[in-house]
Parts: sequence; C-alpha cells; structure tokens
Amino acid sequence: MHPYLITAKPGRFRRTLTAVRVWTVRILALAVMTVLGAAVLTVRCARPIVNYVATRAIYLELWAAQRIGRPPVSGFVGAGITDEFVAEFHRARRSATTNA
Repeated sequence: MHPYLITAKPGRFRRTLTAVRVWTVRILALAVMTVLGAAVLTVRCARPIVNYVATRAIYLELWAAQRIGRPPVSGFVGAGITDEFVAEFHRARRSATTNA
C-alpha cells in the first residue's frame, strides 16, 4: 500500500456527489418537518371547532332523548371508550416499568 493513498482526498466528482446527497437529505428532512408541522398546526387549530361541534351534538342528542323518552346513546358509548382508554393506558404503563 502506498502512503499517499491513505491521505488522498476524494476526487471533485465524488465530493460533488456527496454534497448533493447531503443537501438532498437535508431538504427532504426539512420538507417532511414542514408537512408534519402544518398537519399538527391544522389539527390543533381545528380542535376548538371540533370540541364545540361535539358539545352541540351532545346537547342535541340529550334534547332528542328527552323528547323521545329514551336514554342517550353517546353516554354509554363514551363511557365504554373512556374505560378502554384508561385500561390501555394503565396496561402500557405497567409493561413499560417492568425491567424483567
């Protein structure tokens, strides 16, 4: 092995390709972060609207349930979903803390 091969720089073409690859990855990463940021911002901005619509829908359902004389369905469904989320959260928390 010749000593000059150890310290030799890559050629101009290879350095250019490396720079293009690095900048392409950086630009793609920036694009992904921008798209995800826009999606998160959209969801967060829409959250108060969704909460308002859900509250109005619950009131409408309660009004209709009073008129019909039957219990509201969303209370039963919502309670079941909440119980399942709580159980899943505790299950995940217990399995995450075990160091077996």
